Amino acid sequence: MTTALEKMRAGERYDINDADLIEIRDTTRDLTAIYNQTPRRERGKQRELIEKIFAKVGDNVHIEKAMNIDYGINTTIGSNVFINFNFAILDCAPITIGDNVFIGPNAQLYTAHHPLEIEARNQHIGFAEPITIGNNVWIGGGCIVLPGVTIGDGAVIGAGSVVTKDIPAGMVAFGNPCKPHKKAE
Repeated sequence: MTTALEKMRAGERYDINDADLIEIRDTTRDLTAIYNQTPRRERGKQRELIEKIFAKVGDNVHIEKAMNIDYGINTTIGSNVFINFNFAILDCAPITIGDNVFIGPNAQLYTAHHPLEIEARNQHIGFAEPITIGNNVWIGGGCIVLPGVTIGDGAVIGAGSVVTKDIPAGMVAFGNPCKPHKKAE
């Protein structure tokens, strides 16, 4: 028998209100609340908390407060990553953040989908697609990255962009919807 967690991670339709998924979300949100209340000078405690929240965390990772995380267990973060204020992740599917990534304030990463059919949506059915952020990427403030998107190595995403499709490596992209406009320097 396939569990709701396995279905969710595989991109299949799943029951959002499954008891095991609720427990994972509650645990993650409790840990995130503690992180958000931990004084900045308590860097050791903050590191312990992000290691409990996320599946994998590299070296030299700095996450400003506040952050809001759905599951945590589906997200891996590389090394030398800076994430600015008010970061939100809906990581129903895997999210991979590479090395040397800068993410501006108020950025949001959404893997979650909800059915367009009213009946299924009202039954709290969900499905998800992964997000991949390559190495050496800069995502400007206020960006939203939607399900299924890959942002290639060295790309720069302009502030306020809504990223609905893959962005090739080495491109400067911006807009709503976000589109590549020129090569990064």
